[in-house]
Amino acid sequence: MDNRLAAFIHDLSERKGLSEATLSSYRRDLEQFIVFLQEREIQTFDQVTRATLILYFSALKEQGRASSTVTRASVSLRAFFRYLQRELLIRQDPFLHLESPKPERKTAQPLSIEETALLLDRPDPSSLLGLRDKAMLELLYATGIRVSELICLDVEDVDLRLRFVRCGEGSRHERIVPFTPHTGEWLERYLNEGRPAMLQDADERALFPNRLGGRITRQGFWKTLKKYGQAVGLKTEITPHTLRSSFASHLLSGGADLKAVQELMGHADISSTQAYLNKPGANIKAIYDKFHPRAAMNESRP
Repeated sequence: MDNRLAAFIHDLSERKGLSEATLSSYRRDLEQFIVFLQEREIQTFDQVTRATLILYFSALKEQGRASSTVTRASVSLRAFFRYLQRELLIRQDPFLHLESPKPERKTAQPLSIEETALLLDRPDPSSLLGLRDKAMLELLYATGIRVSELICLDVEDVDLRLRFVRCGEGSRHERIVPFTPHTGEWLERYLNEGRPAMLQDADERALFPNRLGGRITRQGFWKTLKKYGQAVGLKTEITPHTLRSSFASHLLSGGADLKAVQELMGHADISSTQAYLNKPGANIKAIYDKFHPRAAMNESRP
């Protein structure tokens, strides 16, 4: 086995001209795999099966290896077995029809309900930008939409009477999401008192313009969010997805149905919730009104 490994590393060096550090990484991954095989009395690489690989990657995860480490090992082994098959040293590549381990997605740390309230109450609605920011943050937390969807919203995407926002138009994430009466009141005030005064072009359709009257950017929103996070002394790291993550966390911790939250969030696939998706569909509007922390706030005007 060691001879095969040495030949592979030499092949990588000759054909691809990889750095010594990269070659060492390949060598280390393969040496660890060989130890795993020897412990199970597997004598040749031709004896390695798809099941062997699945067992190996599972063992790495059980050892507490980082997702990035498991993914890197998969890349190294896949390249190695591809080399062995190309050199006719194995009959069949065991990676055939085997999906690579997927790296874990890092999600934004959600705020507590109390921290969320502090953040949303920080903007000063007596100023134009403060009123815009208040409406913007309230809408983001009320709907859980993506920041990319928020900044693409046009005025006609909001229905104040029915309290729905249409987002992701033309994409696979397109959906209708409800918002609370409390959020509706802030949006109505902003649309009447704030947005008209911020525009420089009467034909501008962006729901949330920047200081110059054009559409706010993702970077502009992030700076605004970080500013308010720092102002209220939040210890949680603020990211563009913080309020989206908090939206989902608060609904689920309140007992909302996973399928309904998935639909509200516009997730195409959540593998960890597949077992719950066969439950009867819920009335997502009723669930939203019941479980969203700010849905029960009184409807008096701010």
